This record gives sequence, structure tokens and C-alpha cells, in this order.
Amino acid sequence: MREPDRRPDRHVNSGRSARKPWIVLAVAGFVMTSCSGAAEEQDLPDAAQDDDSVAVEEEPAADQEDDTDSEGTLAAVRERGELICGINDAVPGFGSIDEDGAPVGFDVDFCKVIAAAVLGDAEAVSYVPVAVADRFTVLQSGEIDVLSRNTTRTAAREGTEGGAFVTTTYYDGQGMMVRTDDGFSSIDDMEDTIVCVLEGTTTELNLATRFAGVNYEPLTFSNSDDLQDAFIADACDGWTSDLSQLASRRALFPDDAGGPDSLVIFDEVFSKEPLGPVVRHGDPEWLRTVDWAVIATIQAEEFGVSSGNVGDFDDSDDLDIRRFLGLPGADEEDPDVIFDPGLGLDTDMNRNIIEQVGNYGEIFDRHLGPDTVLGLERGVNELWTNGGLLYAPPYR
Repeated sequence: MREPDRRPDRHVNSGRSARKPWIVLAVAGFVMTSCSGAAEEQDLPDAAQDDDSVAVEEEPAADQEDDTDSEGTLAAVRERGELICGINDAVPGFGSIDEDGAPVGFDVDFCKVIAAAVLGDAEAVSYVPVAVADRFTVLQSGEIDVLSRNTTRTAAREGTEGGAFVTTTYYDGQGMMVRTDDGFSSIDDMEDTIVCVLEGTTTELNLATRFAGVNYEPLTFSNSDDLQDAFIADACDGWTSDLSQLASRRALFPDDAGGPDSLVIFDEVFSKEPLGPVVRHGDPEWLRTVDWAVIATIQAEEFGVSSGNVGDFDDSDDLDIRRFLGLPGADEEDPDVIFDPGLGLDTDMNRNIIEQVGNYGEIFDRHLGPDTVLGLERGVNELWTNGGLLYAPPYR
């Protein structure tokens, strides 16, 4: 679940001197529900077929997968010289606007990761804040190249809404927040209570599932600001959302309403919310481009390669690291050869990502970690070698 925004949609430039700072787009206004909210169903075209295409008897055109844009996005981004990335600009830690008017956050940094991989320049990004209800429409329309906006991967979003998800960047889950003074210690204590939740979302459905057999009343709202006002006014006993959203709201809870210490978030997690970037279905080249850019940040952390020490590995004897950083010497038969996996990207793509943005751990700590306002622990978002879920396929 993510923060709704009441500002008009706008195209936010990365701030590079060669670009105009703000470009207004006619994207729908921000009336947000939840990162885990089910977007409105829409009629998508059947497998794309050109009207003047000729059906081959052995392979009827109607049975062929939509591949008309299979190499379009990568070429378009390179020709444009800029990545257009859909983001959330109202959730501190994941996507927000800083004092200088620049987009910042965990999800924003993955826009930079993709730009570094494709263009060699992490700042070659224009950001489009997108409302939760419009995110798949905006993606399908081609107004953005990629959506990096705290979006949960679900079967329906890949099956009916035309999205193609890459490697998960943040494993989240739904939880419950209550007032400390109310004395609740778990959801099972919340018999005969009122729970605030955003309407029309999977969060609302998850709530009903978890409270099966427990008498409660859901109090629904169309945006999180109104929900918070109701919670402050004691209109409800509990507030359910994704744990990251609850942590963000708790950290910034108004002092005149009791401040962060007046709230407690239960340890229980009662849904799975894998969040990550999304591209359009039917463009396999772009899908693997974005996927391997994300994977590079995870692999770099596993290798111990960071933005601060990447140069120290130029003389490494580790062939896997030399291959990963685009250094010669990874091929024992020909030491002058630089490994190219055939992704259609420069062989120094991983080095550009790490030098300009950092590895996964750096990105997490910069925006979400213990030293930030959110103060989140890595938990399941640790590397698999540390007991977490982050696992990078081999780069070879």
C-alpha cells in the first residue's frame, strides 16, 4: 500500500542541466489506494496482429504471441538518450520529492540503475509520478518505459493487465498498526473493533481473510491522508497496510497526535507483497534488460563490490568478478577477451551501475535502513547467503 498524492501529475526531470526541469504531462490525478491494490480491470487487446499480416496455415496468427514491440523500448530509450520512469512521489523512503525538487527514494534509485545499464548515465532519467489506479494504463500507453513504483506482483497483473515483472526489489507484507495506549497485543485481541483500510484494494480483501471468525468493522477510505485523519480522530482502532507504508506513516506521525511512540506495529505479517519494477508484456528484450540491471545490484553486494571499492577489483583474480565488471582476463583461453552475455548492452553495464548508484545494500541503507527515518531492518530483503530471499542468477 502506498501514499496517495493530491498534487496534479507531472513529468519530473532528473535535474540535469541539459534538460528542462519540469514537464507537465496529462497523466491522471493522484487518487491512490494501495501498492497491493488491485488495479481496475481493463480490456486489453488480443495477441497483436497487424491488419495486413498474412496468416500462415501451420501457425495461425491468432495463436502467435504479441511480439510486435519485442525490441522497441531499448532502441527507443537509446535513441532518446533518456529513460522515462514511472514513480510514486509521496512515500518517503521509496519515492518522494526532496527539498531541491528532485525525486529520491529506493524505487527512484532503481530507475537510475536501469539508466546506468542502458545509457551509461544514471542521471539520464525523466520521472513521471503515476497514480495507483493509472499505473498500468500509463505503462501500456507507452508514456513510460518502466514502472518503478512499489507495485506488487500478482498473477492478474501479468495475466490481464499487460505487466511483466522483473526480479523483486523489496519483499513486503501486510500488517496492523494500533495505538500503544489501547492495549492490543495482537490481531486476535481485536474483537469488536473498527479497522481503517483503503477501499477497493487487495489490502481490504486480505483484511477480511485474516479477520475471518473475528467480529470487526472495516472503515474504508479512498486515500491515506483521510484515513490518517480518521485514525487520529479515534474513528478506528486499527490501521492496516503494507508494513513499509505503516513504518513510513508511523515515523512521520504528527507530534500533536502523539508522535511515533504513540503507535505500535504488530509483528504479524498476513500477506505476501513482492514489489518491483514492471515493463510492458511483449517486449522480451526490454524485460531482460531491466531484469539484469536489477540483478546486478544484488550480485554486486554478494561479491562485496560497492560504489566505494569497485576500482579495487580491477586487479582481482576472481574470474567471476572480472566477468561481472567487464574486465579482460575472464576467459582462460584468451585473456584479452571481455565477456559479453549477449544482452545487447555494453560490457561495462554492471560497473556503471555500481559506480553511479551502488549495490543493493547501499541502495537499501541509503533510503530505508536503520540510519534513515524509516529505520527498517533488512529482514527477508537480505542476501540468500545471510538468510534472506535475494538471489542473483549467475552472470556468465
